[in-house]
Amino acid sequence: MRQLARRGYDSSDVNTNSQKSQHQGVKIVSQNRAASYNYHLLDSLEAGLVLVGTEVKSLREGKGTLREAYAEIRVGEAWLVNCHIPEYLPGGFRNHDPLRKRKLLLNRREINRLLVQTQQKGMTIVPTKIYFRDGIAKCELAVAKGKKFHDRREAEKQKEAKREANEAIYRSRRR
Repeated sequence: MRQLARRGYDSSDVNTNSQKSQHQGVKIVSQNRAASYNYHLLDSLEAGLVLVGTEVKSLREGKGTLREAYAEIRVGEAWLVNCHIPEYLPGGFRNHDPLRKRKLLLNRREINRLLVQTQQKGMTIVPTKIYFRDGIAKCELAVAKGKKFHDRREAEKQKEAKREANEAIYRSRRR
């Protein structure tokens, strides 16, 4: 510590927890904004992702889409299907398939809970976002029930009415 102080470093500059502080926080890579429009999101949970190296590098660049992705449970394992993570350009011959199935890391209790919930009619598992927490890729899953067309129209009307009310309150306060 004394040597660092002589060289112009403050003791607060020295990281005692090594590399840990570099990865603090959450960095959102992609969100499925259409999920809340097309589905009633009921229950959500966090799952880890099994990724290869070029997929991680591509996600760290902020690439990846969840627009048509869904999760399924097969033979006691959860899988993320139809999630598009584009190829990492400098990856060369080690690159991955952009639409491959990716395994989700959940414990047995969570998998059984999802399985029971999705066996009900009209229920599905929808990924809502992919993000990095402390440097580890995570996927937020939601158990969802599809909205009918009239439900979507009703939700849109409610959102518009709420926005108009907020604008009216804002205008009345400015007077």
